[in-house]
Amino acid sequence: MNLMTRTRDDGGGTADVLPPDHTQAILEVTKEVGSVLKGSGCPFALVGSVAAYAYGIPVRLQHDADFALRAEDADTVVELLRERGVQIVEPPEDWLVKARSGGEQIDLIFALAGRAVTRELLDRAWILPVDSVHLPVIDPTDLMIGRLAALSEHHCDYGALLPVARGLRERVDWDRVAEETHDLPMAAAFLYLLRLLGVLPHTPQTGGDPARVRRPEEQRTEEQRTEEQRTEEQRTEEQRTEEQRMEGRRPGEEANDHD
Repeated sequence: MNLMTRTRDDGGGTADVLPPDHTQAILEVTKEVGSVLKGSGCPFALVGSVAAYAYGIPVRLQHDADFALRAEDADTVVELLRERGVQIVEPPEDWLVKARSGGEQIDLIFALAGRAVTRELLDRAWILPVDSVHLPVIDPTDLMIGRLAALSEHHCDYGALLPVARGLRERVDWDRVAEETHDLPMAAAFLYLLRLLGVLPHTPQTGGDPARVRRPEEQRTEEQRTEEQRTEEQRTEEQRTEEQRMEGRRPGEEANDHD
């Protein structure tokens, strides 16, 4: 089943346009490929929008079904998918294999935002029902780390990411997210936005990485508090100096009165 529609473009020709919602078609492909991967014995996990969907996030599935697996298992998985009639596409990228089934795209990913998929990452996956079929789904913390690591100056859609963060906030280790994305400006900015919005539920940490979680009412930085303390100390010192000066003047004034 191919749900692609065709519309006229500005030049008078036709163009393929994705409908607003591919959810059921993508779920069917996800179950098909997931069943093959389960039978292969190779570790894997759902990632991307389908993973968010599995966690109950209200997302519309439109583009593809993403599966994370180790690079060393790729040949085994590809051969099994071919036997099931899935079309395999060899892309120029060396970190994934693309496939198509039922008109829907499938991505078999070996690296998430430049980070190799490891057995440890796959072992952390949660087993969740995906439209009645139980499949391993990437751990919520790893999902957020991958989504944040993928942000860049050319692709920085906080609007799509915010519902995912809201829906997963109680299941994510936000300290680990901050630690593993501390050198990524777009990720740090998004975590700061979450603090401003009161999305992150953790209590503030003392010291350490400034990207660690803090409540909105506790967002004054250590630098601000230090500056306020410095100003108060300076004000106290000025008052003390003025009092000493005044005390030094009075004896002289009294002596002049006696004269």
